[in-house]
Amino acid sequence: MTRIRRGYIARRRRTKICLFASSFRGAHSRLTRTITQQKIRALVSAHRDRDRQKRTFRRLWITRINAVIREKGIFYSYSRLIYDLYKSRVLLNRKILAQIVILNKKSLYMISNEIIIK
Repeated sequence: MTRIRRGYIARRRRTKICLFASSFRGAHSRLTRTITQQKIRALVSAHRDRDRQKRTFRRLWITRINAVIREKGIFYSYSRLIYDLYKSRVLLNRKILAQIVILNKKSLYMISNEIIIK
């Protein structure tokens, strides 16, 4: 009986996984079983941290807005600003407000003064 050569499908799958894990250290980039385990772990971490990144950026924007608003007035705070924005139907989200804070503080002061007057 002659020797049967195996097909290329399994080898192609393994090389694709090896390309994914080529930057990993040690056995995590050399052994097929550990590569598959690390691939699953890496994808789980990436999925989890995408949601975590959204949370941390929102916290950063809130912190920046609050810091600038409290410089302006002692009795004016972030929560009061957001409440007044919603009350006066100004459609500015926290990301845009944080960019305004970084680029031009005076424009944020003008927006808050207009809201307070109404």
